[in-house]
Amino acid sequence: MGGRTWRAVRVLTAATAVGLIAGCGSTIEGSPTVEGASSSGDTEQFTALLEECNAVADEQIAQTVGADAIQRGFFGAICRWDAVGANGPVKVTFNWFETGSLDTEKSTAEKLGYTVEASTIQGRRAVVMRPPGDPGACGVTVGSPSSGVVGWWVQFQTGAADPCQAASTLADLTLNLSS
Repeated sequence: MGGRTWRAVRVLTAATAVGLIAGCGSTIEGSPTVEGASSSGDTEQFTALLEECNAVADEQIAQTVGADAIQRGFFGAICRWDAVGANGPVKVTFNWFETGSLDTEKSTAEKLGYTVEASTIQGRRAVVMRPPGDPGACGVTVGSPSSGVVGWWVQFQTGAADPCQAASTLADLTLNLSS
């Protein structure tokens, strides 16, 4: 490199260093908040995050699906249990989508080719969904007591019991506990 090039590199390096030092020394007014956080003071929304999985006690879930033993699995936006009893192995799933809608759940199930029926639970609109080719599985989604939707899926792996009845009962228990 020639002398002019080295001089240009030194000037550019010095200017960059001065800019970085000046940037690090500046003060920004205000209070830091997590990205996406609301500053409106609405702290009631989502206060029971991850508590939804306790909406129905494990013993009540086991009793509803006829299980002698139940084990909690993944808990988050979707909660899962594995159970076993006279009806064989059972998989149970619960979801509570605070911003979900019954129409979206219905539309999604229809796009997946599920049989979808309108229903009501405690006077609330609900949808009952059966996946094709799996008579041991059924889901029931109902409008939640506060906002959004709650849903239960039950899958009897041996097809020994009515999964829609079990999912409807679990949805009913959820609404009872939430009122």
